[in-house]
Amino acid sequence: MKTCLASSIALGLGLVMVLRAGPVTTSVVTHLPPCCRALPTTNEPSERSLYLLESTWTSDVGRKVKLGVLRGRRQVLAMVFTRCEFACPIIVDDLQRIQRTLAPELRDQVDFVLVSFDPERDTPGVLRAYRQQMHLGEDHWTLLTGRPDDVRELAVLLGVNYQRDARGQFAHSNVITVLNAEGEIIHRQVGLGRGPAETVAALTATLPAEAKR
Repeated sequence: MKTCLASSIALGLGLVMVLRAGPVTTSVVTHLPPCCRALPTTNEPSERSLYLLESTWTSDVGRKVKLGVLRGRRQVLAMVFTRCEFACPIIVDDLQRIQRTLAPELRDQVDFVLVSFDPERDTPGVLRAYRQQMHLGEDHWTLLTGRPDDVRELAVLLGVNYQRDARGQFAHSNVITVLNAEGEIIHRQVGLGRGPAETVAALTATLPAEAKR
C-alpha cells in the first residue's frame, strides 16, 4: 500500500513539472522544393519572361502552381519524360554536373526544373518516384507535369520539339535552358553529354547585377 502511494505521489509530482514546463515540442526540419517556397517580393516580370504564362502545373509533391512561383532565383530547366530509354537520363546527369560545378556563392541561388512532356503517364506520384530514382534532392529540384496543351506551349517557347511514337517513347530535342531570376531565357545548352562550363559561365555572369539588388 505504501509503495503504491509513493508511486502515485511521484507520478503526480512528475505531471506537475511537465505542466509547468509547458507543452513538449519536437523540432522537425522540413526541406521544401523550390515550388513550395514563399514567393519573393520582386518587380513584375518583363514581356520576355516565361512567368507570364497562365498555365497551372502540378509538382511531384502534389502542389498546383504557376511557373511564376519560381521567381527570384535562377532556374536551369529541361523537358524530359520518366520512361525515356536513352536521352533523358543523360540530360538529368548533365543538370547534376552543372549543379556540382557551381561555385559556392551560386550554389544556393540556382534551382533545377524538370518538366514532363508525357503528362498522361507522368503523374505526380510517378515523378516523385523518379526524384528518388535519380537522386534529386528536394532543396533545389522541382518536378512538374501539366496539361498537354500547356506542355506544348512551354516546349515551343523553349525551342523543344517532341513527338510520341507507336511504342510510347518520344523523339525530342535535347535542350537545357537557363532562366534568370525573372524567368527570362539567358542561355540554351543543346545536345547531350556536353561539359557544364558554358552553362555555369552564363549563370555566373548574372551574379554581379543581381547581387546589387
